[in-house]
Amino acid sequence: MQIQNLLRQRLAVALAGMTDQAQEFSSLVRATQDPQFGDYQANCAMPLKQILGIPPREIAQQIVDHLDVDELCETPTIGGPGFINLRLRDQWIGEATTALLHDPRLGVDLPQPPRTIVVDFSSPNVAKPMHVGHIRSTVIGDALARTLRFLGHKVITDNHLGDWGTQFGMIIYGYKHFVDQAAFEAAPVPELLRLYRLVNGLIDFHAAQAGLGDARQATAKLQAEAEQAATAAASAEPTQAKKRKKAADGLARKATAAAAKAKAMEQKIAAVNADPRLASIAPQHRDIAQAVLSETVKLHQGDAENAALWHKFLPHCADEINRIYDRLGVDFDHTLGESFYHPMLADVVTELKASGVAQDSEGAVCVFVEGFEAPMIVQKKDGAYLYATTDLATLKYRQQAFQPDEILYVVDSRQADHFDKLFAVAPLIGLGQIRLVHVQFGTVLGEDGKPLKTRSGANAGLESLLDDAVAAAMEAVCSPERAAKLDPPLSDQEKQRIAGVIGHGAIKYADLAHHRASDYRFSLNKMVALEGNTIAYLEYAYARIQGILRTGQTTEAAVRERGTPIQPTEPAERALCLSLLRFPEALQQVADDYAPNALVDYLYDTARKYMVFNDNCHVLKAEDANVKASRLSLVATTGTVLRTGLSLLGIEVVERM
Repeated sequence: MQIQNLLRQRLAVALAGMTDQAQEFSSLVRATQDPQFGDYQANCAMPLKQILGIPPREIAQQIVDHLDVDELCETPTIGGPGFINLRLRDQWIGEATTALLHDPRLGVDLPQPPRTIVVDFSSPNVAKPMHVGHIRSTVIGDALARTLRFLGHKVITDNHLGDWGTQFGMIIYGYKHFVDQAAFEAAPVPELLRLYRLVNGLIDFHAAQAGLGDARQATAKLQAEAEQAATAAASAEPTQAKKRKKAADGLARKATAAAAKAKAMEQKIAAVNADPRLASIAPQHRDIAQAVLSETVKLHQGDAENAALWHKFLPHCADEINRIYDRLGVDFDHTLGESFYHPMLADVVTELKASGVAQDSEGAVCVFVEGFEAPMIVQKKDGAYLYATTDLATLKYRQQAFQPDEILYVVDSRQADHFDKLFAVAPLIGLGQIRLVHVQFGTVLGEDGKPLKTRSGANAGLESLLDDAVAAAMEAVCSPERAAKLDPPLSDQEKQRIAGVIGHGAIKYADLAHHRASDYRFSLNKMVALEGNTIAYLEYAYARIQGILRTGQTTEAAVRERGTPIQPTEPAERALCLSLLRFPEALQQVADDYAPNALVDYLYDTARKYMVFNDNCHVLKAEDANVKASRLSLVATTGTVLRTGLSLLGIEVVERM
């Protein structure tokens, strides 16, 4: 039961005789930010003025006269220019919160009808270890899948692995020419990563050597044009000065970008030349880029040697990423990588051409989509397929295998243009009935505000970040001083588990606490802090709940079985009850916006309200037995809600802390 929806339904009935847009105007019910204005507020009277032509306060009064909420609310009041303030009855709040105590769904109604939703998330390139860039897709996708399942939808998760393509051509070439066999036998994945980086570095080196001259010329030309434009702008007539200044600034930005590109090329060349071994082998592999493409084509065409190497590498790569997923508590219904769809790609291109959706263009096969300057290329001149081809094959397969109503692609915002084209092409191939959503997200930044990297400039490895987080959690919340304060003191085994839960949870929680579209700064010390909106704060609140139950020699299950009604009498009790009742609203907001931060905000607010309750309302030392029993029911319900909410974020809980 969503209180907000219930009030909207009642408001729609009251509005039915005043406007034919009752549903639209009834949606203007919101939870209030300030309790002095009640618990909810309806702000529909002001916009209705444009339709009814009478003062908003008169409209508000007419609405209140027809509003049937007596069993839910105290008498509605009208504030300001026409706000309708609704305060829930304490008795109703108590009864509704008591119902949560016995409801495993915590007030969440099943959808009618449920939807089948595919969540495509994580999708690492398995040719190298997972890095910090994968954390956002993984935790956002997992939280969305868990929440949508809890809401009652049929959710199918799919990890669309990058287990095919040029990255494996690079590793195969590296293995054939540069492998340290002893290192590979001892630790396959680090050696494969070394080969990948070596080959990639040589490709970049030769490309930089070939392009540096042109890059320098382009830089010099743009710098000269920028200087001329700046001079012209400085001497321009006032009417032209602003326009010319804008043009000069644009040229200056282009010149700066060109200079940065040339400098990056110089650095790539210098890095190879500074390494005697690389400098000696680089001239022997001048055509390495073309050779890698050749190895990739051979793999795709079923070459026996390359296929055998791919099968040799893949299990080691899969073990590496699965170890990370195990640590994060993330699993998938399906793990269908790019290799799974490769046999389907030729048929996809054939069907696109036969239906007239695709056409030949300068030797390539393209889909020209209205509204886009560049076409979607589905097959290159050399016959190679692209990501777009694979994504179209994936979409067709999912439609046939899963029959989804909706597919969520949890992929970073840099892929927006690709997905815009994919979604535009889908209706052209008969898949317009599926709702396709690009759940895009921002970048993880270091504390310097730049994308998080290691000191060497590489993307920070995800496993090392998890290790660092666990170590930071151990220091912050499991120090000898803190552990000794508990009775009995924390054992080493307990401390290890607590540090693991807090450390892994800190990385997830900090990521999910920000709206997915925003960038955020990664700071381990802040993530594991006991104060503020952190996982440690929520875990501490939950541990305090369990501590009260242990001291009272009871459990949530025992309190539930006893079934004592919750009867809020103090403001802190009422505020906590109301927060618990808003759990379904928080989950619906996650589903509506595909944004788990709504659940994070809710849980933090609920934990804060619990802490206020804990400080102001004695439970075990309550003034009489009925109050004690009521408050124990409230404590148990709060524990259930916090634990359930954290589980939907993919985070475990600790009993002591």
